[in-house]
Amino acid sequence: MKAMRIHRYGDASVIRRDDVPRPVPSGGEVLLRVAATSFNPSEAGLRRGLLRSVFPLALPYTLGSDVAGVVEEVGEGVSALTVGDRVVGRLDGGAAAEYVTAAAEALVAAPTTVPLAHAAAMPIAGVTAWQAVFEHADLGPGQRVLVIGAGAIGRFAIQLARYAGAYVVATAGPRSAEVVRRLGADRIVDYTVTPVTGALDEPVDALLNFAVIDPSRVAELAPLVRPGGVLVSATVEVGHLAGPRLRAVRFVVRNDTDHLAALVKLVDAGAVSVGVEASRPLAELASVHRDAEAGRLPGKTIIVPEGSPA
Repeated sequence: MKAMRIHRYGDASVIRRDDVPRPVPSGGEVLLRVAATSFNPSEAGLRRGLLRSVFPLALPYTLGSDVAGVVEEVGEGVSALTVGDRVVGRLDGGAAAEYVTAAAEALVAAPTTVPLAHAAAMPIAGVTAWQAVFEHADLGPGQRVLVIGAGAIGRFAIQLARYAGAYVVATAGPRSAEVVRRLGADRIVDYTVTPVTGALDEPVDALLNFAVIDPSRVAELAPLVRPGGVLVSATVEVGHLAGPRLRAVRFVVRNDTDHLAALVKLVDAGAVSVGVEASRPLAELASVHRDAEAGRLPGKTIIVPEGSPA
C-alpha cells in the first residue's frame, strides 16, 4: 500500500510516498481503509521536528492524525465495531495512507449526513473547538463571546457557541467573512480594517483565541473581557494574564471520543456543518504542506487516497 512518510525531520521535501506492507490489526484494534485524513498545522511542526521534545517520532513516521474510513478487519477482542462500519477518529499518526490500524476505542461512528471523507475534518479541529466552548469557557445562553481566528477550529467554535445560545462576535478577513456570517456569527470584525482591540462597544464574557498572535501583543486581549470573564487560547500562552478580574487559560486539546461523538450528533442534527475547502490526493501531501506554510491553503483541506471509499 501507499503511505506518506518522513524518514528524517526537515522541510516538505522530506515527505516520501512509500510502498509499505498493509498493517494487520492487533488485539483491540481494527484495520481501516482510509477515506481521508486532513491537514492540521501541527503536522508541519511534527515534520520539522519542532515538537520532538513533547512528541518524539519513531522514524520513519507516517503522517496523518485525523482519520475517516471503513472497517476492513477486526482484531481479537473487538466487539463494538464490525467490518463495514464507517468511523472517524484521531490517531497518533498513520492516517496518510491507504490503510491504517487503530484502537477500536479511539473511533466513533461517522456522521451520516456528510461524505465520509469530509468527516476527516472533524476530530482535531472540532474537538478543540468543543473543549474551548464547553469545558474552558462554559458558554451558555445570553453570554457574549469573541472568537478570534476563522480557521477550521474557529468555524466549529462559532457554530458551537451559537448552539450554546451565545451572542457571537468573530474576526474574519474579506475572504472568510461570508462563510463566518453563514455559520452564525452575529457580528463580524474585519481585522484587516479595524484592530479587534478597538472594535468592541462593550467587553465580552468570553474570548476564544485560535489565532497565532505576537506574544508581545497578547496583553491587549485582556481588556476585551469583562471582569469575571474568561480568556481561552489554543495557541499562544495567556495564563500570565490570569488574576482576580480574569480567568485565563491556554489549553492543548486532548483526544476525547465522547466529545467527538457528541459533535457527530450535532452534525447529523443539522446544528453544525463540516467545512471542507479543498480535497487533495494523497500523493500531493508534500505540496499541501508547502502551500500551508506559504499561506496558500484555502482552508480545511482533506487528503484522499486513491480508491478511497468516501
